[in-house]
Amino acid sequence: MNFSHNRTYKLFAFCTSFSYRHAPWVLLIALLFTVASAVYTARNLGMNTDTTNMLSEHLPFRINSVRYDKAFPQDSDILLLVLSAPTPEQVYSAADRLATLLRKDNKNFSSVYAPGVEDFFGRNGLLYEDIPQLERITDHLAEAQPLIAQISHDPTLYSFVKLLTRAVDELNNGQHLELGPVFKGVGETLDTRLAGKSRPLSWQTLFRGDPAKNSYQEIIIVKPRPDYSELLPGQKPILAVRAAAEEAGLTDEGPIQLRITGDVALADDELKSSLDGMEIAGVVTFILVGGVLYSAMHTVGMTLAVLICLVTGLILTAAFATVAIGQLNVISIAFAVLYIGLGADFAIHFLLRFREMLDGGQSMNDAVYRAGGEAGVALAACTVANALGFYAFIPTSYSGVAELGIISGTGMLISLVVTFIVGPALLRYLSGKPMLESNGRKTLGKVLGFSLRWQKLTHISAGLLLLLAIVLWPQIRFDYNLLNMQDPKGEAVKTFRELLASPEHSPWYAVVLADDRKEIQPLKEKLAQLPEVSKVVSIFDFVPQDQETKLAIIEEMSLIMGPGLSMTKPAVHEYSVLQQRQALTDLDAALDRFIVQQPDAPVSASAQKLRDSVRSLLGRLETAGNNENTALLHSLEGDLLSTLPVALQRLYNLIEAAPFNEQELPESVSSRWHSHTGEYLMAIYPSANIGDDESLRRFVRSIQQVAPQATGMPVISLEAGDAVIGAFVQAFSLALVGVVVALLIMLRSIKYTVLVLIPLLLSSIFTGVFTIFLDVPFNFANIIALPLLLGLGIDSSLHMVHRSMDNKVENEVLIHTSTARAIFYSALTALVDFASLMFSSHKGTASMGTLLTVGLAFTLICTLIILPSLLRKPVQRAAA
Repeated sequence: MNFSHNRTYKLFAFCTSFSYRHAPWVLLIALLFTVASAVYTARNLGMNTDTTNMLSEHLPFRINSVRYDKAFPQDSDILLLVLSAPTPEQVYSAADRLATLLRKDNKNFSSVYAPGVEDFFGRNGLLYEDIPQLERITDHLAEAQPLIAQISHDPTLYSFVKLLTRAVDELNNGQHLELGPVFKGVGETLDTRLAGKSRPLSWQTLFRGDPAKNSYQEIIIVKPRPDYSELLPGQKPILAVRAAAEEAGLTDEGPIQLRITGDVALADDELKSSLDGMEIAGVVTFILVGGVLYSAMHTVGMTLAVLICLVTGLILTAAFATVAIGQLNVISIAFAVLYIGLGADFAIHFLLRFREMLDGGQSMNDAVYRAGGEAGVALAACTVANALGFYAFIPTSYSGVAELGIISGTGMLISLVVTFIVGPALLRYLSGKPMLESNGRKTLGKVLGFSLRWQKLTHISAGLLLLLAIVLWPQIRFDYNLLNMQDPKGEAVKTFRELLASPEHSPWYAVVLADDRKEIQPLKEKLAQLPEVSKVVSIFDFVPQDQETKLAIIEEMSLIMGPGLSMTKPAVHEYSVLQQRQALTDLDAALDRFIVQQPDAPVSASAQKLRDSVRSLLGRLETAGNNENTALLHSLEGDLLSTLPVALQRLYNLIEAAPFNEQELPESVSSRWHSHTGEYLMAIYPSANIGDDESLRRFVRSIQQVAPQATGMPVISLEAGDAVIGAFVQAFSLALVGVVVALLIMLRSIKYTVLVLIPLLLSSIFTGVFTIFLDVPFNFANIIALPLLLGLGIDSSLHMVHRSMDNKVENEVLIHTSTARAIFYSALTALVDFASLMFSSHKGTASMGTLLTVGLAFTLICTLIILPSLLRKPVQRAAA
């Protein structure tokens, strides 16, 4: 077919010629319009980082999620403040101070819930223990009470060591005392202090007889007031938490550590990690892209022309987004990436065609006219195909992608206009001198000529790869775990993963709402029987069973403890270093006697470790000066006794427990399990780690068989992934139909339409299968790369097919034309642009970079190696 003198050819030829002749006015108007667009965009374009509205509210899982959010708004968009400390007393006090300060900040927080320090649980916590555990605690308190009573009157190191010496002697005389935990705790405290650090002795664990842990946690659930007009909506509340923590005495160097996670922190961390280093990477990439363009154009002027067209089109597309939508979301912001990849393609094809005309000896005016007409026909076809491909995303239920389709589809039209109006005007001043064909061009032609010389090998290789792809295709997977996309080193992600590993604090659970309390128990029993479920929690679990029996045991504890001991430190004697050293020497002797006389006693091993620690301390006191000894003993006194007042206060609060029923639960507790609109909440915890997709799917699907209305993070993650996959399948199906129809209309040939589609389909298949070898599954981030690969694939193959249809180059070796070079350098420009994404700390962004790089590589192979061998005319094959 002859495209040389049709209406499209004449339109673009006239447009480019007109812009070239009237370049000053065209550039002035373009500059004014671009500046005005930039100012308008900067002042009016908003940013919406709320990902909850990315999918249609009409989807079943979104309906359940919205219902849950309305019934229990305190559970969504939260911050989880995780405090860790060496002792439960330290972490309790820190959580109490921090929660008190945060409750005063109504500007940044709407609610603060700290269950570990709530007065209700502080009084009734023992009622949630089982009866054997309560009896064990009572026994430990009975043995510890004399020690507690005496040390509370004289809370000094000297008094404590003397009491411990007396207890060892009584143990040696045959009295039954549970001193193993005491020996172990005191020994560890001494060793830590001698190492120059601090690990206070936990009196609470001694009272309860619990084994000591390396760390204790308290969690505060904060409902912030995020500002979604900001790039980082949770930044202000998070900074407010940090400021309150500093006021509460929590520092990075202190023993009590604060880490922040939760929905809002994870979202902010994800955005920060995806943007981290983008400024530097953007500058470096821009320079590299300039270098690639220069290698294609061989003149600085034409390289600048491409970059100017690119920037102009990007600004105008952003202005359109501002007018049409008014804001960007975390998906539609990718329009800039798409535009850079495809916008540069338009300018490169036009300018290289122009260069080819000049190299053929034509005048500037004729070269502009013919390049505009010939490139315009091909680029118009590409624009229509690309726009239809992007607009196909509009009907999907994934609104984030739908908006991306609107912006990017229109961006292709804008790019076409900019290329053929601004581009020719720039050539008036930036075209540079015509140059002969470079060695690089010859080398590229020789390399690409391999497929023509070894045509059978090319076809066989492509066939084998396609066969392998068909075999491996079922192994392609989608990663539903949102955490896997984020920077694994980020504080929010690391903390969240640690919580997931803790059954006690895991935030990863499913939720079921019941309208009637009569539904709770039968549904709870069915869910609890599922092998994928470890436990089901409802409001009924906050009313303890056997309260009368437990209260009788707690009353016994109260009698053991007697009247409340004074929590204020009374006036005490000041003991000299010599007196304290003597007390420690006596303790060493008592422990030695016990170890020698009763080597088989159950506590003999812990007594020996304590003796070694005491001897190490005495050795240090022997060699150090008096001032150093005073400081060491004073610090050690704080380590051993500082937690006693808090432990005693909490203990006396606990033995004041009283019976209660569901109606007497405090609002802070009941509102989290029984909404103001009447719904009851059940939390369903998994029995296995649901971090992998198969376990997640089994857990969610088993629950949905019993309760189809289930929601919560695991359900949303799985269903959102399925919805995204469905949206993309729908969009690509519509795009494929639209592109096929457009190609049939434009090319008027089934044969050439199929030839355009073959590289696109092959590169898509090869890219999908290659994700298996790279272990880079599709996810919520990298799936956005597919529209770009679709656009580049259509562009590249359509340019090649269109050029082969031009009768003037019927006998020309296609790979030596400017079209092949333009395809190569367009792809190389995009590769340089996107390869930098692979080094992002954000795993989703890095995987998108990997997918784009691999996809573009396969697009090049399919377009420049496989397609030319299919396009060769019979005469050419015979002559080869």
